[in-house]
Amino acid sequence: MKLVSTLIAVSFLSLGQLVAQSGNSKSNQQKMSIPAQADQYTFQLNEKVTRQKVTFKNRYGITLSGDLYLPKDGGNEKLAALAISGPFGAVKEQSSGLYANQLAARGFVTLAFDPSYTGESGGEPRNVASPDISTEDFSAAVDFLGLQKNVDRRKIGVIGICGFGGFALNATVVDKRVKAVATTSMYDISRVSAKGYNDQMTPGERMELLGKMSLQRWTDAENGKPAYPDTHLPEKLNGDEPQFVKDYFDYYKTSRGYHERSLNSTTGWTTTNALSFMNMPLLTYLGEISPRPILLIAGENAHSRYMSEDIFKAAAEPKELMIIPNAVHVDLYDKVEVIPFEKLEQFFKENL
Repeated sequence: MKLVSTLIAVSFLSLGQLVAQSGNSKSNQQKMSIPAQADQYTFQLNEKVTRQKVTFKNRYGITLSGDLYLPKDGGNEKLAALAISGPFGAVKEQSSGLYANQLAARGFVTLAFDPSYTGESGGEPRNVASPDISTEDFSAAVDFLGLQKNVDRRKIGVIGICGFGGFALNATVVDKRVKAVATTSMYDISRVSAKGYNDQMTPGERMELLGKMSLQRWTDAENGKPAYPDTHLPEKLNGDEPQFVKDYFDYYKTSRGYHERSLNSTTGWTTTNALSFMNMPLLTYLGEISPRPILLIAGENAHSRYMSEDIFKAAAEPKELMIIPNAVHVDLYDKVEVIPFEKLEQFFKENL
């Protein structure tokens, strides 16, 4: 298991490497469904909502692409607003858009956006991430929302899904304009990258990983472009993979959640993507979110549940942890009957 943790830490969701350890993918049983087109969404637009494409820049000058969702019955009054992103490696046409769609129907102005270097947002090279820039992207979304005439800038919250749960919390620490933060299936990408799942990576394994990625930089420099892992999520399943690999496959590699701009559905992150995360921990000042409220939502059977529980223990009041019975990590990506949208609506209406 320590080897598995090590492999995963190199490039989050480079799970094909793990599968390669588990068996030969050529005899797989399950095939990928026909993929959606780039202009398609993995959910239906709510009849109570309108959606429009928008762009805005972050503090580093990168142009971000987003979808602004508006309730049709919003009237002329200024509304509370939510910036939403995630999972790590997903695009706005997937989970974050679904959340924005659902919450706009409940009366919020919502913005689902592609983070820097991914999806339709700018930034070169592609498919890399930075602890600082991914955090900044949330604040840039708050900038944008606060300039909208129909938004009450005193009532802005953020939602982070999966890996962008950690960035949402990190942004809330420093951006005092954010009045409340919620996460679902929260991941601390820096923790997983630096320590492996369940903190099982040894110091020796960490040094070995950093050594390999350091040498990879020479190759990338010689080639003038970053390398990608040989394997990512498999195109088929053997059936003997760890359950969380099957769960990720069921979302990213089938028509349920596949999108051609989602790097989790396609190439994965660059081989050296984990370098900065292994050296720059997120959430050092988590306690400074207080007195603004935190809502953490996780599945009872999610492999990532421990991260939400640990954040709950470390955070200052007010805070709340909600465990969804029988749910796994990816159930909170898109299963509207499982995701507690009523709770999210109540939380933000009470705290914005």
